[in-house]
Amino acid sequence: MKMASTVGVIFSSLNEQNVPELTKLRSIGSIPFGGRYRLVDFALSSMVNSGITTVGMLAKNNYQSLMDHLGSGKYWDLARKEGGLILLPPYNGETETLYKNRLEALKSATGFLKKAKEDFVVIADSDSVYKLDYSKVIDFHIKKNADITMVYHEHVTKKSHYYITFETNKTGRITELEINPVTDGVRKNYINVMVARRSFILGLVQNAIQYGYTSFGRDILSPSVKSLKLYGYKLDGYYQNIDSLVSYFAANMELLNKNIRNEIFGGRDIYTKVNDSAPAKFTETAKVKNSLIADGCLIEGTVENSILFRGVKVGKGSVIKNCIIMSDDIIGENCNLAYIISDKDSVIRDNRVLAGCEIQPFFINKGTLI
Repeated sequence: MKMASTVGVIFSSLNEQNVPELTKLRSIGSIPFGGRYRLVDFALSSMVNSGITTVGMLAKNNYQSLMDHLGSGKYWDLARKEGGLILLPPYNGETETLYKNRLEALKSATGFLKKAKEDFVVIADSDSVYKLDYSKVIDFHIKKNADITMVYHEHVTKKSHYYITFETNKTGRITELEINPVTDGVRKNYINVMVARRSFILGLVQNAIQYGYTSFGRDILSPSVKSLKLYGYKLDGYYQNIDSLVSYFAANMELLNKNIRNEIFGGRDIYTKVNDSAPAKFTETAKVKNSLIADGCLIEGTVENSILFRGVKVGKGSVIKNCIIMSDDIIGENCNLAYIISDKDSVIRDNRVLAGCEIQPFFINKGTLI
């Protein structure tokens, strides 16, 4: 069955306040993940795999890294004369201030949505790791004649900065929606992916402007549970939201589990920018156990339960355990690192001992010399 004509919108910069350590110099969508990917790759690849060929990427600030990663969109087959990947400015034409929340971000995307010709729109954040066939969500949306379909995942609700949970009846219609509730146990957690008719979203935004609404969740969704046909669509399988440095560390470490890794990447349908690097090199003194080592690395020491991005160098006698070491970092000789997240282009000199713990990894800023 051919999917109904659909355009995609991805917010590359919402929720950056949740991971300030990693978003000082980049948008949340361009946070490195899993040795070679960026967080935005998951939402973008899911859209492409679902047959969406026009995607608006809404930027905000610090988006040089995002632009460098996405380029023309060719790695996602989105370098096209018509449609393709379109970088959207963070202004809506009515103000010169940057958007501050989801509703203001939607206002900034109205120009793009007005020019689009597709019937439906998929709107997604870029701070989560998952795979989703959006065509099935569209089919569900049409079948239910819904106004908005909200994708959810069932898990224990994390007390993050802002979250939405809801309950549905047997047909999938949302009967109760709560924002930041005090709750325990497994709930239906909204993952900030929604489907609606393009004309409906434009009407909602226009109405919000007229009434001076400031919050999409509190001013539109929550009061409209009875008046709008809101439906929930369940995402099965792996899902991890990156809402803190701890969750970022945990999500990366979960990739060392072969089953989880295969579930996410086994189909080779998560696309990313390709760098033509030489294969990783392991010398006679190298010892590697249960780790992901990207191309271009030079390993002379010991690496266990860690993820090393492209171009990392580990000197002789150094021991790296339970660490995330990003691109082009240099670790000298006889170092001992445990539970470290080291951002790009950092240098750790010989004989350094650094350690964090699983619930509080030690973070090294980009370009740091220790």
